[in-house]
Amino acid sequence: MGYWDIPDGTDCVQKTWLATKISVALGLVGSAYHIVAFPPKTVMEGATRAGGATLTMAALGAIFGITTCITAQIREKPDDLANYFVGGCVSGAFLGVRTHSYATGTGACVALGVIAALAKSSNRDGWDFIRSDPKL
Repeated sequence: MGYWDIPDGTDCVQKTWLATKISVALGLVGSAYHIVAFPPKTVMEGATRAGGATLTMAALGAIFGITTCITAQIREKPDDLANYFVGGCVSGAFLGVRTHSYATGTGACVALGVIAALAKSSNRDGWDFIRSDPKL
């Protein structure tokens, strides 16, 4: 069962778990690329960087999943794009807290909120936001 198979505003634990798993996978892939591009001086430094990035991504996924679900329940509008914007924005605000930067938090709030709302709109309305089969 995938993330989009569970109706919004229901089974918040399962939706949060799925969003967290996806984020952990993205964090691991991103960490691997980062370590290859910028080799650490020691194994411990590499493990610390990989762990920090992966845990940050896991937190972003968990925050997004729980925020979108709870927002849908509170507002009683499960298919509204605003729920996803709020989830993305709160995740972006977490990045600002993590980096100790208001500018990063504000920019990430807007960017992740818009991306999340577009992803929901794409799924709800049946258009491709990110093509899974690129045509060359």
